[in-house]
Amino acid sequence: MADDLPDKNKRSSDVEAFLSKVALTPKRAGAAGKRGRLLFAMDATASRQPSWDTAAKIQGQMFTETANLGGLDIQLAFYRGFGEFKVSGWTDQEPELLRLMTSVHCLAGQTQIGKVLQHAVNEAKQGQLNALIFVGDSVEEDIDQLGHAAGALGLLGVPAFVFHEGMDPMAKFAFEQIAKLTGGACMRFDASSAEALRALLAAVAVFAAGGRAALEDKAKRDGGAVLQLTRQMRNSGP
Repeated sequence: MADDLPDKNKRSSDVEAFLSKVALTPKRAGAAGKRGRLLFAMDATASRQPSWDTAAKIQGQMFTETANLGGLDIQLAFYRGFGEFKVSGWTDQEPELLRLMTSVHCLAGQTQIGKVLQHAVNEAKQGQLNALIFVGDSVEEDIDQLGHAAGALGLLGVPAFVFHEGMDPMAKFAFEQIAKLTGGACMRFDASSAEALRALLAAVAVFAAGGRAALEDKAKRDGGAVLQLTRQMRNSGP
């Protein structure tokens, strides 16, 4: 059991570092009175079925955490199979997002992260988009092309918060580049990280809906990692 402690401490440290990055990311300004908008994109190829099911169970907290901030509109995007890329409508209802996610079955296929990034660019150009969450475990596309698309998204002021499942070094490099070029952050998780993923998804949702001030309020309510996050924010400047 003692051998597990370094891994747990490392995971806790990674979570705090990720939350700090979220907190320090400038929130894209939207029109006055508009709700926050978050694009929730996921790899639905065959290898990700167990994690898809986990995410489906915990996604509701994104709505719960932002209810008092005026709410949050979320759009689900996913790719799977032979070139299949689908996008839902915008919703502010937890049951609707859960219905959408549980109706999807993962199918074998190659990654289509470029389509995710291009869709985010299009959404940002057409209207308001405050942040992109992407969850995936591999990259089978040209990294330079992904970097170009990520850079375009970054120029539009939309950060990508990337959750990397597994240990693939090529995916790690690509996901970190996407996060860096958009001004977002990258975090690794695994099957034992459900609670960490819950906290991180909620934190990004709070950021998208209300920015740093909203995270400060969340820290006062919840304490823990988010409270440590706000302390780090204060030490990082205004």
